[in-house]
Amino acid sequence: MLSLVLVLGLCGASLALTEPEELFAWKQIDYTWPSEQERSEAIQKGTYIQLNNLPLGLERWQNKLFVTVPRWKAGIGATLNYIPLDSNTKSPPLTPYPSWQANRLPTNSTTLDNDQIVSTFRVKADVCDRLWLVDTGVDDILGSFKQFTKSTIVIIDLKTDKVLKRYELQQSDMKESSFFANIIVDVEPDNCDNAFAYIPDLGGYGIVVYSLAADDSWRVSHNFFHFDPLQGDLTVGGVNFHWTDGVFGLALSNKRQNGYRTLYFHPLASTKEFAVCTAVLRNKTAATSPNNYYSFKIVGDKGVKSQTSASDLELSSNILFFSQLQKDGVACWNIRKPLKPENIALVAHDSERLIFTNDIKLDQNEPYLYILSDKLPHYLYRSINPDEVNYRIFRLNTVEAVKDTPCSN
Repeated sequence: MLSLVLVLGLCGASLALTEPEELFAWKQIDYTWPSEQERSEAIQKGTYIQLNNLPLGLERWQNKLFVTVPRWKAGIGATLNYIPLDSNTKSPPLTPYPSWQANRLPTNSTTLDNDQIVSTFRVKADVCDRLWLVDTGVDDILGSFKQFTKSTIVIIDLKTDKVLKRYELQQSDMKESSFFANIIVDVEPDNCDNAFAYIPDLGGYGIVVYSLAADDSWRVSHNFFHFDPLQGDLTVGGVNFHWTDGVFGLALSNKRQNGYRTLYFHPLASTKEFAVCTAVLRNKTAATSPNNYYSFKIVGDKGVKSQTSASDLELSSNILFFSQLQKDGVACWNIRKPLKPENIALVAHDSERLIFTNDIKLDQNEPYLYILSDKLPHYLYRSINPDEVNYRIFRLNTVEAVKDTPCSN
């Protein structure tokens, strides 16, 4: 059972954590192969090395729970997949999406089919029933680093499973150190063509903005996108490592009176949170102006050892949920209150089953937060033990989780 750890509220009262429901758990990842023969051949050829397959990103749309498996190492079965939420097994195989063929690496050339996806980290379903992602185009990132294509935005119609759009990022959008591991979408359901995507560059310290209507992109630079040199030393699951990851997690507020939203963002190697009005980002001239410095604001500091990967904002409650990597859990903050440690509550914690909460996503229609933990530091710097459970997906009732905490209204 997840430990019911006690945390301190605003008045020093002890609060018991709500226990998330463990939906799925795996020792190793497998797929719904077309045949057992094809699986066996993939193992023999080294195109499927089971231990190298680590789930990283997730997203829910209707009965599908999307799960990404980036090509960190060689032998990844499929990078974009889903699980039926009503699966009757605790460790279901992943079903490649939109098809097996779309997830196969090119063999004879670097020209990709329209629906082909090489490697993606996180995905986002928008209110227009489209799935957005950035295909990094790279296989075996930590090894041979084979680049099949430049980083490309891919938009898929979730109702037809067809690719609607591919947009290759411009050279001016990227730096040599660029690393695109996230994407969020700013769009209204009655104006689907006027969508904007915001893509953080954790390695190059920038945000790329893409306008679907204009079919154009631009790179935004700011000091707040950089990592904090004092916050790059992390210890998670007993593994100590040092990262320089810059701007990483993004979350959008409700529309303000001016018709725009607030984008909350943070570097991973930092404990601070920042914000900017999307009116700035969506205006190419203003976003790329060297005079935009004061348009970006510091919101506050989450406190000691509060480095965060993913975050998501519940629009119905104005509560921001964010992963807590060094605290093996997930925390919350009500954006109506000042951002400081006493206004933050740890809503999920487990020192074994929530090691590296890599991605979190709120359900668009129900009060649930989905949490994926994957022991990434062990995968990168030590080893994954195939005889123990390594990857888990939880579902947390957000109403119950924030009750009687500083996050509640």
